Amino acid sequence: MYRAHVRTRADYVIVGGGIMGLSIAYHLAKRGVTNVVVVDKSYLCGGASGRNGGGVRAQWSSEANVRLMQESLRICNDFASEMKINVWFRRGGYLFVVRSEAKANALRASAELQQRCGLRTELLDPIEAKKLVPELEIGQTAHQAPIQLASFNPDDGVVFPWPFVWGYAQAATKLGVEVVTHTDVIGFETSNEGRRIEAVLTNRGKIATHQVVNAAGAWSPEVAKLLGVHLPNTPHRHEICSTEPLKPWLKPLVADLDSGLYFSQSMRGEIVGGISNQHVPHRVDHQSSARFLGLYSRALTETVPQLGRVKVLRQWAGCYDLTPDANPIVGEIDEVEGFYQASGFMGHGFMMAPVMGKLIGQWLVERTPLPLFDRWNLRRFKEGRLLSEGMIIG
Repeated sequence: MYRAHVRTRADYVIVGGGIMGLSIAYHLAKRGVTNVVVVDKSYLCGGASGRNGGGVRAQWSSEANVRLMQESLRICNDFASEMKINVWFRRGGYLFVVRSEAKANALRASAELQQRCGLRTELLDPIEAKKLVPELEIGQTAHQAPIQLASFNPDDGVVFPWPFVWGYAQAATKLGVEVVTHTDVIGFETSNEGRRIEAVLTNRGKIATHQVVNAAGAWSPEVAKLLGVHLPNTPHRHEICSTEPLKPWLKPLVADLDSGLYFSQSMRGEIVGGISNQHVPHRVDHQSSARFLGLYSRALTETVPQLGRVKVLRQWAGCYDLTPDANPIVGEIDEVEGFYQASGFMGHGFMMAPVMGKLIGQWLVERTPLPLFDRWNLRRFKEGRLLSEGMIIG
């Protein structure tokens, strides 16, 4: 959505045209704040929002995340009709498997929490998991211990990421938001010894504003650094691959909490998945690697041996936005007035963006205190109030 001229004054400038930034812009505009500019250094879907597997789940180990994702799933369910764009949302569920006693105990605790929150999560023994996915290898393999326990929530699902991003962009634009791509933020004008924002400087001119939302994902620390603010986020390359299309056979997204393997089948039949890989560059890096393909193919074919002959068609990478405690950084910061954070969502910003955009947009307009934003505030790292979240995959 490249524009020859960029608005020179805005009530809010949102840095980052991924799904998080666009969701915030849309919800601001729905509440009457339409003088908003969203700037992105690349094209829409050029970052993590266009490079993920599209999973949307409410199975988490913390109540805050479970509650948030219950609402996010409701938004996803109504998204196509509200935005008039097909996102191929399908609810086949998530099947989590674990292979160690420690992971099994944690999974039991998470399932109990989810059930208290109203989720239809079930704990399954290995035989029951195999009934759900008959192709699943549940016993010992060359590199994997046998499955000990599984959990399944049938209401979790998968969407096609690109139209989800486009839907928010189109809807926000119709309400008066300006979305500009290929526009790099290169600095800020400030007053009060750097504590008040006066303008955002871009490679295409200056945008006068006092309020900026940092929703740049893995690039968020770079944006914050321009204002002298340190964010503890670090980018982490995560790779995914897609196979040739197969006849439909897999309903749930399968995730292994021990190896970080996950995979699902798209509506076109491809097997789409990834796996944890700790040996990646500590910078924004979208390169593909042979090591990932080796890790993924070995784990996938030992988990589902029938996939040993399937052909891989495509491999790509995006960046997780990691914080030290695997929880986001959201809301105001102490150092600079009007500089709001919406980053650090690990690999789960895509699925959380529908509800977080709604909450952040509401908070920016109404300024009603939200306990969640205090919980996720940047100052927790200085105060030693680190949080936890156990159900992280990939």
